Amino acid sequence: MSKKKAVVALGHDALGSTIHEQLDAVKNTAKALADLVEADYQLTITHSNGPQVSMIHKAMTELRRIYIDYTPAPMCVCSAMSQGYVGYDIQNSLKSELLRRGISKPVSTILTQVTVDPYDEAFYEPKKAIGRYMSKEDADIEVNKGNYVVKEAEGYRRIIAAPQPIDIVEIAAIKALSDADQVVIACGGGGIPVIEQQHVLKGASAVIEKDSIAGKLASDLKADELLILTSVDYVCLNFGKENEEPVHAMTAAEAKAYIEQGQFGETDMLPKIIAAITYLEAVPNGRVIITSLSKTADAISEKVGTIITA
Repeated sequence: MSKKKAVVALGHDALGSTIHEQLDAVKNTAKALADLVEADYQLTITHSNGPQVSMIHKAMTELRRIYIDYTPAPMCVCSAMSQGYVGYDIQNSLKSELLRRGISKPVSTILTQVTVDPYDEAFYEPKKAIGRYMSKEDADIEVNKGNYVVKEAEGYRRIIAAPQPIDIVEIAAIKALSDADQVVIACGGGGIPVIEQQHVLKGASAVIEKDSIAGKLASDLKADELLILTSVDYVCLNFGKENEEPVHAMTAAEAKAYIEQGQFGETDMLPKIIAAITYLEAVPNGRVIITSLSKTADAISEKVGTIITA
């Protein structure tokens, strides 16, 4: 019997927000991932990077403020940095956990670029807040440089576009490692957004949503399952209300109907449901599981979590 091929999307809870939080968080994350390996899954892992890329962006911006000879790092570079350092922690923690269980298996991190459309509507109406809170004076400087800012309660923040992914540039390498039964960490933070111009890839001032790339990655790999590990055990209808109701199973058609009803939060559950639909349209025989990281082992045997099928 061949192994089940799964794409696992790790959310914020799997990583924490700071360097020390991440070191602790990935130890628990590694246990959940190792449970899947022991259950005979072949894993390709992607992850969020919101706090991590914001931390790097802040650090590089402040470095430029103090030392004027330094050039501020563009978002594509910050994304690449976050991929490397998050992947490094997951890779080492998972490798150690597997060895503790007597499993010798390569774990590889691939620095992954993802092409985006320069005419994507997201570039005309950026919504993704990043980086430090700024004063009005600093915000004006950003605006004069051609960047977008938004005013929040704590101050001003820069906002950037979150375009849809088109192609995963390193997909052939990801497939090769996956076919060789390696655990692969790829498309971290949604991937490094790039625009193809005359056969040259140029970094875009944008970020790609982790859930969007998870659906794309699972589709491209023709994965048997897409596991979206988040902070809740179930997808819920009427979330946060007195009549909140967990959903144990739904079809892609039912998910679309729930979207029409406005059941899912635009910045939390909705991107996950859209990713599930995207994947199931490409792989109709696939299965999506949405649950919390701590319930991973129970979720694959359908004891907990929301199952979505075509």
